[in-house]
Order: sequence, then structure tokens, then C-alpha cells
Amino acid sequence: MANSKRELFLRRRLRVRNKLRKMAGDRLRMSVHRSSKNISVQIIDDVAGRTVASASSLEPALGVVGKNNVEAAKKIGATVAERARAAGVEDVYFDRGGFLFHGKIKALADAAREGGLKF
Repeated sequence: MANSKRELFLRRRLRVRNKLRKMAGDRLRMSVHRSSKNISVQIIDDVAGRTVASASSLEPALGVVGKNNVEAAKKIGATVAERARAAGVEDVYFDRGGFLFHGKIKALADAAREGGLKF
């Protein structure tokens, strides 16, 4: 019988994360989460177990509250890049989770690259 969408998503997320951890070196992880209504991103130091910078469509200051579209993803990508550079982070590895690198996830990644993050 075919696997459910959720099972495929979880399998893809583990596969992506394990491959990235092997190649990560000493870089921080830029983790993306997308729901049906919001999108959020965190830059995580896995060694220390803390979040260095984050941005979300739930933040009223960004003006994209409750939006989950390409424009909101671009704004969030640029914001997290600005906050990461303020925290002294330039090199990260992009953990897309189980989400396909297409649409909103790609727009967020491109905006973060334009903002000065390297991955």
C-alpha cells in the first residue's frame, strides 16, 4: 500500500537533515518551517542548543501576519539574514526540512542569500 503524505514528509525530512549534518562542519543550521497559514525560519547552533536568530510571519512588525505566500517568504528571508548578520553569522547550512525546494522555500532561500547569508 502507498505511504501517506505525512510518512513521506517525515522520511524526506530525516533524509535531508542527516545528509546535511554530515557535510555541515562547524556551520549553524538555518531551519525552515512552513504551515498552511504561516512560515518561520530559525538559525540554530546545534552544539550549544540555542537559537541565534529567527523570523516568522507571526511577528506584527514585519507586516505579513497570517500570510504564507511568496512575498511573505521573501520578507522573512531578508529579515532573518539581517538578524543573523547582526549576530555575527554569515555561513549556515539550509535545512529545508521535508519541504520541497520550490515556491515559498526557494523564495525565502534566495532572499536570505541576497541579504548576505552564504549557503
